[in-house]
Amino acid sequence: MALTTHILDIAHGRPAASVQVQLFSIDEAGTRTQLREDWTNDDGRLNVPMLHADQLKAGEYEMLFFIGNYFASIEQAPADEPRFLQHVCIRFGISAPEEHYHIPLLISPWGYQTYRGS
Repeated sequence: MALTTHILDIAHGRPAASVQVQLFSIDEAGTRTQLREDWTNDDGRLNVPMLHADQLKAGEYEMLFFIGNYFASIEQAPADEPRFLQHVCIRFGISAPEEHYHIPLLISPWGYQTYRGS
């Protein structure tokens, strides 16, 4: 299977395009190691999975979404700085690497929601 993500801008009712996403693994000491970086396409998805089936291993991971830059790029008027949400960090565990893990992110300038998708 694979690790994928999808970002929807619920404030504007559309996919969030051109959002920078970084993926880290977290070791037992809590040290982060960057594994990948990519940007979402016009559908709010990555063109390839963050991790393919052969790369998926049990453990703790973190996805960092640069949503402040996204909202700055689409807003007409200048926003207050610093933005309320500049980054969204989702730390999650993979216990069954043979399964598909999908991390959807619903965003607005003032909040976000995530869950394990399919």
